[in-house]
Amino acid sequence: RIGLLQHTRNQGPGQAIITGYLQSSAEGNDITVVIGGDYQMPLEEVGNFLDPLIDGQADYTKGNRFLLWASTRERMPRIRILGNIIITALTKIASGYYKVMDVVDGYTAITKKAIDLVDWSIAWKKYGYPMDFLIRLNAYGFRVKDIPRTAIYLKGERQSQIKGLGYALRVSPMLIRGFFWRMFFKYLYLDFHPLVFFFFCGMVLLPLGMLFGFYLIYQEITDIGVSGPRSILCALSIITGLQFLLFGMWFDMEASK
Repeated sequence: RIGLLQHTRNQGPGQAIITGYLQSSAEGNDITVVIGGDYQMPLEEVGNFLDPLIDGQADYTKGNRFLLWASTRERMPRIRILGNIIITALTKIASGYYKVMDVVDGYTAITKKAIDLVDWSIAWKKYGYPMDFLIRLNAYGFRVKDIPRTAIYLKGERQSQIKGLGYALRVSPMLIRGFFWRMFFKYLYLDFHPLVFFFFCGMVLLPLGMLFGFYLIYQEITDIGVSGPRSILCALSIITGLQFLLFGMWFDMEASK
């Protein structure tokens, strides 16, 4: 049976997925799978996405074309590989899932429990929704697992409109907002973890130290001169700020296991 869900206006691909999630959950389905209609997601591999959910190993599975690197390297354009890597690096920090890759892949499966618990009303509705969904899932403590899947690019067919570096720049503000929301919701609202103070101190000390460093360089260039204590204070600010950020990321990684 096929059920058609139609919006009266274009609300973005993210909202289309959310509408499907909610309808599937309302019908009592234990697992919901998202598959695009452009034949870039092989149906014969869908079982690989279901098994970890059925076995209780994960709450959300997503495709990772980089796990099949030999074929992906031949089929995926180089600029998309670069853009994917950059977006993935940013998403690791924003979402707290430091072991995921290929975060833009939309071939996913999710449990009914995850659909019912997450507040999808505040999720990102436009392109870039897979990364935002990861942020939401981590905030609620759900487990995510990468599934190796074949990359498909059909010659002569209209391909994804993701354009590497430009796409990374467009979704970066969303990832930054999502990061701060996750810090508040997960580590201050739902529970408490001191890593938020590590991130806060690091985000304050590192920029201040770098700005102070540029000021000292300006003084040195203009022959005003730089004193030893000022140089030490600048170096300590940068080093301490960097350490705070790294420890914050480490604690976040441990808490997200």
